[in-house]
Amino acid sequence: MSETLLSVRDLKVSFDVKPDNAWFWQKPAALKAVDGVSFDLKAGETLGIVGESGCGKSTLARAVIGLVKAKSGSILWENEELTTLSAKALREKRREIQMIFQDPLASLNPRMTIGEIIAEPLKTFHPQYGKAETERLVKEMMIKVGLLPDLINRYPHEFSGGQCQRIGIARALILKPKLIICDEPVSALDVSIQAQVVNLLKAVQQEMGLTLIFIAHDLSVVKHISDRVLVMYLGNAVELGTDSEVYGRPAHPYTRALMSAVPLPDPEAERNKVIQLLPGDLPSPINPPSGCVFRTRCPQADGDCAQSRPQWLGQGTHFTACLKNKAA
Repeated sequence: MSETLLSVRDLKVSFDVKPDNAWFWQKPAALKAVDGVSFDLKAGETLGIVGESGCGKSTLARAVIGLVKAKSGSILWENEELTTLSAKALREKRREIQMIFQDPLASLNPRMTIGEIIAEPLKTFHPQYGKAETERLVKEMMIKVGLLPDLINRYPHEFSGGQCQRIGIARALILKPKLIICDEPVSALDVSIQAQVVNLLKAVQQEMGLTLIFIAHDLSVVKHISDRVLVMYLGNAVELGTDSEVYGRPAHPYTRALMSAVPLPDPEAERNKVIQLLPGDLPSPINPPSGCVFRTRCPQADGDCAQSRPQWLGQGTHFTACLKNKAA
């Protein structure tokens, strides 16, 4: 059995915000971006994270890597607690945990050549490398991600979106990390380029023994790349299971609504399927509903759902947080 690399327990992240029309003496309200999420991640697997915009997927990822500070909870990386580390110690851990961002062009410094961009982590963590050794490693990584090494002195604006994302992947891989967090890495790309980038990630994962957290809106992409899937809603984890469990027999009503919108390859089945439309809008994370946060849009909700927050229940690898359903 693979070892557990990352263990997150009851993680909470909140931000102080003030409404535009608030008086200066009013205290800011707490926006609960992540509200008690727990999961484990084993070496070599891919965990997909899905949910609507604003559900806390990216904030969860940034809290794991330390780009935002957790209010409470535990983040264990190889049995070492990250939330209590000093800034210097956490910086050292970042050589093992790297991130690929959503907008490929915006995440690259336009004043640096792609050779300098990919080499930057090496200069930070391996200053003993000489210029020739650094250039050799950069060119090797460029070839690995499908870029011609002859382009090493060009600037980001000279590349397409897909090529810029390959540059971002090369920068994340250059330190040979154990975990890559992919924060919607294909959402800004054309469909054909999305497939190329996802296949590249799968190839380098197998070659380098990487562990991935893959965040995306496209449920078909998540199914293609993920071993397990975590479904989030309004900062809460509502379901967790293998891809066959979450896609084949979703237990939470929110997950069932999401899966009903996934396009089917069979034209006849696609025409006859029933899409479960959710009523209302996503509630505000500043003032979430009491009890189950999904109850205001849930077709099964009753009075109990407003009183009690559902617990994480299930068997084996399949878990859900719903008072009306239990994962099989």
